[in-house]
Amino acid sequence: MDVRDFLISEVLTSKSLIPAHSINGRLAEIRRDRIKQPVIYIGTGSCGLVAGAGKTLKAVKQYLDEKSIDAEIVEVGCIGLCSSEPLMDVQIPGKSRISFNNVDSTMVETILNDIFNGIVPSGNVLGQFLNPLHEAWTSVEDISMLPFFRYQHRIVLANCGKSDPQSISDYIARGGYQTYLKCLNNYTAEKVCDIIDESGLRGRGGGGYPTGRKWKTAHNSVSDQKYLVCNAAESDPGAFMDRAIIEGDPHLLLEGISIAAYAVGATKAYIYIMADYQQAIKNLKLAIAQMKEYALSGYNIYRSGTDLQINVVVSPGAFVCGEETALINSIQGKRAMPAPKPPYPAIEGLFKKPTVINNVETLANVPFILRHGPQVFNSIGTVNSKGTKVFAVTGKSALTGLIEIEMGTTLKDLIFKIAGGIKNDKHFKAVQIGGPSGSCVPEQQLDLPVDYESLWEAGAIMGSGGMVVMDENTCMVDMVKFFMNFLQQESCGKCIPCREGTRRIHEILENITRRPPSETGHEVLERFKGIMQLDGLAEVIRDTSLCGLGQTAPNPLISAMKWFRDEFEEHVFDRKCRAGVCKELRVFYIEVDKCTGCVACLRKCPTNAIVGQPRQPHFIIEDKCIGCGICYDVCKFVAITIK
Repeated sequence: MDVRDFLISEVLTSKSLIPAHSINGRLAEIRRDRIKQPVIYIGTGSCGLVAGAGKTLKAVKQYLDEKSIDAEIVEVGCIGLCSSEPLMDVQIPGKSRISFNNVDSTMVETILNDIFNGIVPSGNVLGQFLNPLHEAWTSVEDISMLPFFRYQHRIVLANCGKSDPQSISDYIARGGYQTYLKCLNNYTAEKVCDIIDESGLRGRGGGGYPTGRKWKTAHNSVSDQKYLVCNAAESDPGAFMDRAIIEGDPHLLLEGISIAAYAVGATKAYIYIMADYQQAIKNLKLAIAQMKEYALSGYNIYRSGTDLQINVVVSPGAFVCGEETALINSIQGKRAMPAPKPPYPAIEGLFKKPTVINNVETLANVPFILRHGPQVFNSIGTVNSKGTKVFAVTGKSALTGLIEIEMGTTLKDLIFKIAGGIKNDKHFKAVQIGGPSGSCVPEQQLDLPVDYESLWEAGAIMGSGGMVVMDENTCMVDMVKFFMNFLQQESCGKCIPCREGTRRIHEILENITRRPPSETGHEVLERFKGIMQLDGLAEVIRDTSLCGLGQTAPNPLISAMKWFRDEFEEHVFDRKCRAGVCKELRVFYIEVDKCTGCVACLRKCPTNAIVGQPRQPHFIIEDKCIGCGICYDVCKFVAITIK
């Protein structure tokens, strides 16, 4: 009996759920818990490939070919520790799987030579995956006890980076799709909706709307056709949660979609995904084809009377496409522009039919809830925010990547316990949470628990999970200017407050971060007038914009001015950027005691602002200096400083 027939007859059609880590011999072999030949795992998610995993993979193949070693290579997704990519794990028969970080192509031969000879290399060892079926390596830490993993609570990311994302057999051997078939055979659609409602699961796309309530609305809507849409149009700068889930565990998402479609009565499902996510799209299409091969989609699935077709729709990539009514227009072939609500999509959505729209993380939680029961999920988190939340942590933290925490974990624990604090021992300044239309949270609020209500009361939003950590070298004015520029470029232009308001705010911020031609007359008046308009502009945009993009667009400005008003005032009144980020406000000068007259700076200055004779101290003409910093970079004697 081949693997497919075995899994269908022994697992998928079993009347009882088989434990995800059953020690059944055949299942253990499929999961590679028991192996007869070495297995080498390479993290080839997008982050790994950017870090050089492609070259590492090539070096591994070359090594095995030259040594004539019969070994299996498995390409896995991101385990979450993106700052340690490329990652390479090695498992030899009888021994635990051991993980190595920052493995470039030159290190492959040394690492594999040592491991195949039973020796643990001296460097680049991240940890080992302990398993009762394996003998542990001595003096190698359990990877789950590393601070980065120890303080996480992984539900959605449980198998990312560990299992083979291109193998439906691997997913089923870990308990996959059993829950879906259990629902088809034992639960009515109403019962599934009740279970999700009882679990307390809320939408992870940013709004936090109760998922069970949305499903019930669509389920109770009378129609000859209903739709389920998975929103994977993740376009926040620095956010990559959805991409990593799809690249690392696509069948988890597909099982969640299948259960959700059954619950609301949808026979057609669409996955709306960013065009840039080529690896994720490839994995999705392969996984959908595998579902058909195992008869898990199509018509009359396992004689349950349930039909389901899943299609992938590629998004053009605009930020506004993440708004659900704009997304619906895009799927229908129209321009992606928001529409007024009500009616809400659960009543009248795609093609004017009842439509449930959930994001990737929301749907990826569904199999866990149905497998373990709503009480287990409900016991995790806070009173009003249940379960876990995945964050993409980027910026100035020591470790960057994907972090899944229990709701209620404080920002301080997330940044300093899990992400390792601030890089290079710099001082923490703020964290931008909620994406480009989120808010910055200062040091004074680091004890804030991560849940919907706590963040909302503090003037912040959770958003989809983007988190940018900033240190003392961050200019808050420049940070707000970056996000406002992004938002005004991504505005669909349908409503005037968003289209013109974000543009005007960006113009004002540009004005105060730019050195004016003169400090008299019109220029000064224009600068002060603009600053006085900021608060009013933010209120108008927030109160009168049509969709969520415009309504939340002023958040970065409002929060930054609340907590870092002194920096804005420095830019306006003193024409100074304390972080030295705003180039046109930087003033360079040469310390004559240190200057040797080497003329390196004089030759490189693009505006001829530096004067002096060879072997004599040089001087900078301030009126000509544009603050580019080239002189600062080329000076070998540390004679040039910034005022």
